[in-house]
Amino acid sequence: MNPDPNGMKNPSYREVCSGRTGHVEVLNVELTEEASKTPEIFEDLMRFFYTFHDPTTLNAQGNDRGTQYGSLVFCSSAEQTAIAEKVKAELQGHIDSRAIKTYKKKTVETAIVDYTAFHPANDEHQEYLAKNPLGYCNHRFRFQDWPKAEL
Repeated sequence: MNPDPNGMKNPSYREVCSGRTGHVEVLNVELTEEASKTPEIFEDLMRFFYTFHDPTTLNAQGNDRGTQYGSLVFCSSAEQTAIAEKVKAELQGHIDSRAIKTYKKKTVETAIVDYTAFHPANDEHQEYLAKNPLGYCNHRFRFQDWPKAEL
């Protein structure tokens, strides 16, 4: 996906790997029409995302470094953007209160941006983790349950 409106048009995978295209490697999640009308589903997806992704490392995930590894959420509506911002702020509050201590740093860097054109990965990278079960991957569960809000 390309969060940069001036980014390269239709780059190859190797060009994206250079970090100079303005594109980011992402998972594209398509909601059914019914699910897209249910804000709670998107909110649950946002919380799930943060349980296995480190949102505190700007342009890095584990050993992978570069703008193509940025922490971003692409939203397709104003409602999704508001929910994403709400969950991001909630997560930051949990980090600040030390309810969550599993990230490398203490500030959520995830950018919330408008959805743009999605370009599928090349065949070599489709189902990457299934093809490379013992290979390197930074995405793992950092915690199982979202902390309860303080009353």
